[in-house]
Amino acid sequence: MTRIIAATLVWFSHIAFVSANSQLPYISHISAVAPDVLSIEIQAGKRIPALQRYYDKGIIDWVDDSRDRHRWVRQGKEVIGSVVGPKQDVLYPFDEFQGAPLNTRWADSASSYLIRSGNDSAYGAGKKPTAVYRKSRPSDMARTGFWAFDWPVTHYLYLKLPAPLKEGAQYEVEFNNSAISRQTYLHNTRNVRSEAVHVSQIGFRPDDNRKVAFLSLWRGNGDGQPYADRLPFAVINNQTQQIVYRGKTELSKSRFDAEDAYKQNYTSADVYMMQFSALKTAGEYRVCVKSVGCSYSFPINKNAWGDAFTTSVRGLFHQRSGIELGPPYTQYRRPRNMHPADGVVVYHSRTPLMDTMNGINARGTARDNFSDLINGKTALVVEDAWGGYADAGDWDRRIQHLDSTRLMLELIEMNPQYFAGLNLNLPESSNNLPDLLDEALWGLEFFRRLQTPEGGIRGGIESMDHPRHGEGSWQESQTLLAYAPGFWSSHIYAGVAARAARVLKPFAPELAATYKASALKAMNWAEDAYSRRAYRHLPHQAKDARNLAAAELYRLTGNETWHRLFVQTSVFNKASPLKKWKHHDQTDAAFVYLNTRKTDSLIKRNAEMALLREADQSIRTGDQTAFKWTKRNPWAWLGWGNLTAPEASSLIRAHYLTGKQKYLDAVLLATQYGAGANPLNMAFTTGIGQNSPKHPLVQDQRVSAQQPPEGITVNGPLETKRQLEHWLAKQFDKVIYPNHASWPTAEAYFDIYDFAPLNEFTVQSTIGPNAYVWGYLAARK
Repeated sequence: MTRIIAATLVWFSHIAFVSANSQLPYISHISAVAPDVLSIEIQAGKRIPALQRYYDKGIIDWVDDSRDRHRWVRQGKEVIGSVVGPKQDVLYPFDEFQGAPLNTRWADSASSYLIRSGNDSAYGAGKKPTAVYRKSRPSDMARTGFWAFDWPVTHYLYLKLPAPLKEGAQYEVEFNNSAISRQTYLHNTRNVRSEAVHVSQIGFRPDDNRKVAFLSLWRGNGDGQPYADRLPFAVINNQTQQIVYRGKTELSKSRFDAEDAYKQNYTSADVYMMQFSALKTAGEYRVCVKSVGCSYSFPINKNAWGDAFTTSVRGLFHQRSGIELGPPYTQYRRPRNMHPADGVVVYHSRTPLMDTMNGINARGTARDNFSDLINGKTALVVEDAWGGYADAGDWDRRIQHLDSTRLMLELIEMNPQYFAGLNLNLPESSNNLPDLLDEALWGLEFFRRLQTPEGGIRGGIESMDHPRHGEGSWQESQTLLAYAPGFWSSHIYAGVAARAARVLKPFAPELAATYKASALKAMNWAEDAYSRRAYRHLPHQAKDARNLAAAELYRLTGNETWHRLFVQTSVFNKASPLKKWKHHDQTDAAFVYLNTRKTDSLIKRNAEMALLREADQSIRTGDQTAFKWTKRNPWAWLGWGNLTAPEASSLIRAHYLTGKQKYLDAVLLATQYGAGANPLNMAFTTGIGQNSPKHPLVQDQRVSAQQPPEGITVNGPLETKRQLEHWLAKQFDKVIYPNHASWPTAEAYFDIYDFAPLNEFTVQSTIGPNAYVWGYLAARK
């Protein structure tokens, strides 16, 4: 293990951050956001990231691990960082912070600004704004001490002007009593990007029936920017600079109107929609609103969704455990981690995943995420226990990740020809399987490796706690434990392995037979264990997994034993929704059964009606929202990924089954928010477009000071009231403005590492579902 640590320090040395000279706040963008409102974006401060270094323990140094799992290094009373790795010979110090804060009292005063123009007589003598509005958002976090934080901040200043700006005129903006230098602004709203104009940075396929952009602005303490109705807009070809489409804005949602069942408005500004669906010519474009400005550029081409899908599904590759990441497969670098060949040992625990809070807490006695797993630890070593996908900021590899595997297999079933020809640049790309199938099997093969001789499936591998501060996954110093086999995890595996056997058969019949045998073995073990269960109240997730496994095995084998089990455990023996809170979720089983030939007609009819009802409800929900995002359940909270990874699976399946355009249109609209058509003009998947998250909760990226790996779809905005009690929210409340509680949810995303509700993600809740939606849009005929 020491050898790996040493190699790692050399490996990452080429990306060491070079400190620049200390800098004052500077202007990063200036534009109009309304005919008489000038927006000035100011950056203040930056983080100089900590870099791991070799550590020779000093005479007065001591390691303090008495407070928590972290191992803080103290020199006398001062904490200088944390020691990481099994040998404790690497130090991860603290970040540095560089730059001065903006004087916000000065910035908020209209007398601080003077606007002049030589070709606009209204400003010939120079004029002050009549009002100044502001919003200030932390844009990064520098941890500069044990409990010390500094915050790079982006300030947005909105100067309300005494007269509208003149198209084509040049203006000088002077900053009185400030070191900020004079700025020149040319008011050319056919060229200058405006914060108020939002569009997908993925772009569109020529045949997409819904091509839209949006106009809106929340000005912080200035509330929502009012706009006139039916403002002219134009779509401009970036290469020819010609207008190729003209239209008028349409009110999508007033800031006073509710957007969901909770009667909430999540934008706090009027939102206008611009439709240009008739534009089908390939090219690179921008949307420009008269007297306001333009959007980011976007493409229209036949590969728009295919390119986006490739980036999104690469998030799975970048979460792979047990291999080295780096060229030629990715520019993101990480040593091989969690592999037995490097001395990593995984111990058997007597506790199945289903009995813990990381599972479904089937016994209802779990106190926290780890205690029951740790209490079940034995000295038995689990051999060949490596692979799978790491989960978000942690490195656990749990059975729930197979949700993403199931979705990738479903995409291949829907359109095998498209995905057979897709190159994802994987280490396995030279074999005879489609790359997407290789990626799906990576997660599944991990659990097949964990299958016991009797057939039971372990629920995964877990460290004894969340990662230690500053420690990369290849440096993990905590004990690794494998969950005991349980019928919940075994049923989940049996269903996904059965589907894999179906998909594999045309490509690799022998491997298909291997997975079929493994699925049946897991199912038989699970059924035997289920018959001997000793649970007072079994959570519905366990029953649903059994029902889904039966559906998949019946579809694979045609064996009536599995059909009878499916019928016996199905909620569709009578009219029922796909999902009922705390009762059942048989969404996936319904779709499997609808794609099975020999079926019970009543159950099939009820399953189809349930799926179409949910899809129709999703359309109605999307019609209510300003930016056309939707939710499966109108009563679900907004956040935890349902804005960034669109909840469109039922819409997709309804379109696949019926071919009806209304379902495809709703899917296209639902994807817009997460792809960049939102108030932040940010695509919430790393590597997408011109503006995506820089600080997702990827600890390996953080400790190696790299750019984020592509394909990480973060949780994104969360209802503001649910952010306020997070420990980080309480730290940055001194720099956010207006008060955090007053921010509208659509604006309340802060690209801050460790702010888990917003910047965390999981393989199964954001990366997989997002790739599924974009993959369907790419592959549809």
